[in-house]
Amino acid sequence: MLTVTTANVNGLRAAAKKGFVEWLAGTSADAVCLQEVRAEEAQLPAEVRAPEGWFTVHAPAAAKGRAGVSLYTRREPDRVRVGFGSEEFDGSGRYVEADLPGVTVASLYLPSGEVGTERQDEKYRFMGEFLPYLKELRERAAADGREVVVCGDWNIAHREADLKNWKSNKKNAGFLPEEREWLGQVLEEGEGGYVDVVRALHPEQEGPYSWWSYRGRAFDNDSGWRIDYQIATPGLAAKAVKAYVERAATHEERWSDHAPVTAVYDL
Repeated sequence: MLTVTTANVNGLRAAAKKGFVEWLAGTSADAVCLQEVRAEEAQLPAEVRAPEGWFTVHAPAAAKGRAGVSLYTRREPDRVRVGFGSEEFDGSGRYVEADLPGVTVASLYLPSGEVGTERQDEKYRFMGEFLPYLKELRERAAADGREVVVCGDWNIAHREADLKNWKSNKKNAGFLPEEREWLGQVLEEGEGGYVDVVRALHPEQEGPYSWWSYRGRAFDNDSGWRIDYQIATPGLAAKAVKAYVERAATHEERWSDHAPVTAVYDL
């Protein structure tokens, strides 16, 4: 069995003080993908920089205090790659992958965007470069007899079932038609060729949401978005036996505005 968890930690130093350390100590995951770490490796406390029993790789952003992705694995990876060959984005702390036996696990933090700003243009440029890489990664892995799972905060809700208030968000970043169409291409058989693991196992469910705004009572009302995904090659997705969101019991017990998303694969 291979258990993989992805979580946007909304600042790893802050999350470590709120319960992430205890969560990591208790998880049964074989690989943990983190996003929005927002720290240089030297700035992280030892218990999250290099926790006992884990091999870690941290890929911070060149811009201090922004983005940053990390990967924790129980066994030492055969190979690690930071970035995906992009001149603009490889130093932005948005992508890292590691080869484990038979499977490549990647942590992705796709730009969030904001309509009418440079941030949205940046998001579109990232999307434009990343889809060809996803295809290349899938084809390369297939040639090597490997599977792939790209985990992370994709910052796009694909379907109406993926956010509570979809009607009022149709013109907002994260649910724009062109963003949803792009994610559809990632998941299209003749295009990206990947599978949304949680949705494949829960085809009719509203959500399950993985992000709730800190504003208002979004968490208490479960007024959330499903933007944290495990996107896998079909062969691996077919072996997923369970996938779920590790939603905190109460607002006070949260260590991020996102919840971990976990999938179990029967290899």
